[in-house]
Amino acid sequence: MSGLEGRPRIAVVGIGYVGLPVALAFASVASHRLIAFDTDPRRVEALARGVDETGEVSAADLKAADLRLTDDPAALAEADVHIVTVPTPVTEAHVPDLEPVRAAADAVGRHLRPGGTVVFESTLYPGATEQALIPVLEAASGLRCGRDFGVGYSPERINPGDTDHRFTNTAKVLAGSDSVTTEGLLALYGRVVEAPLHVAPSIAVAEAGKVLENTQRDVNIALMNEMALICHRLGLDSRDVLAAAGTKWNFLPFTPGLVGGHCIGVDPWFLAHRAEDAGAEADLVRTARRVNERVPAFIANEMLRRLMHRRSDGPPVVTVLGLSFKPDVPDLRNSKVLDIIAHLRRFDITVQVVDPVVPPATAPVPLTAPEDCAPADGVLVAVAHRAFRDAGWPLIARLLARPDAGVVADVPGLVEPGVVPRGVDLWWL
Repeated sequence: MSGLEGRPRIAVVGIGYVGLPVALAFASVASHRLIAFDTDPRRVEALARGVDETGEVSAADLKAADLRLTDDPAALAEADVHIVTVPTPVTEAHVPDLEPVRAAADAVGRHLRPGGTVVFESTLYPGATEQALIPVLEAASGLRCGRDFGVGYSPERINPGDTDHRFTNTAKVLAGSDSVTTEGLLALYGRVVEAPLHVAPSIAVAEAGKVLENTQRDVNIALMNEMALICHRLGLDSRDVLAAAGTKWNFLPFTPGLVGGHCIGVDPWFLAHRAEDAGAEADLVRTARRVNERVPAFIANEMLRRLMHRRSDGPPVVTVLGLSFKPDVPDLRNSKVLDIIAHLRRFDITVQVVDPVVPPATAPVPLTAPEDCAPADGVLVAVAHRAFRDAGWPLIARLLARPDAGVVADVPGLVEPGVVPRGVDLWWL
């Protein structure tokens, strides 16, 4: 018995960027109102009002799902299946921080019934589910995995702001602690996911696959970032170099840029940690992380150099466009724009930030409307929000004290160079 037969009672633990779309999908197949549990009462209250501060789900979709929103862990006792979707960050020392997912496992374990199933969607290093989380479930429940309950792993692939690749149409990897659990997971996820379901031979393989898919992207972007820095030293335009290299049929179309957020800039540390714990080397993984982590400082230093070349009286003023870690989402987790701002301020540069997507109450720095910005010596386009793309060069020109002679850093490649006056120092990675 796995608790996955028929139309099980389902609880989703953690209803943030990952958990909320998962909850909405499974609400349609749950036998009772799906239990959507979160330890943050403010998040629960906002969702109950129909407000998703992540911007991923509309009020109409929330109402239609009819979730049982709660911050009371006792509600978990009513579920047959618990799907855990809490964040798994790293510490300042780049060590995986499993405390949030351990706490979630403990809460589930205290209310786990014989025959139940626990599925982890949180990113984990290979072996973490079996070595770190199943023991927590067993200790909290007094039950035995494989005898009294099953455990599954199906790593999340939620991409905030992406309206094309959603939970229900993106391929999923599944693995169970035993064959009965695996078959039950196939049946359960098969009810809501229209894309292929890939069964991994073990939970550890599924965990390794998850950290690899994000590490691959980090490594490829690091190569482009390193090439961009080399191009600056050589006096070459990185875009011209990429255009030339891109004519080869098997050249991968990655571009330089900031690497932040909750996945690409975090998951490689999970892989490196587990590899080195097992006595293996993860040199390339760590090198890629170092390359991408030094890009914010390079951008700030280059901005300062160009400003100093043009200005001699008083501290410069720079307007930064965009604060979130990616376009058109309010997510500030691990945003490298914050690092750029910190570097600029160390140089005694006055920084003002414009971001129409991030709620001012959640921003760690003051946000300013474009019309309220002081005339700037430089503009740093950090994030390609749709509002900035639509406004184009005219917005940047209005922000500059001298629209024909300012310094403009275009990190995401938003500006068309042909429309920029010759006197403007326009540059990019």
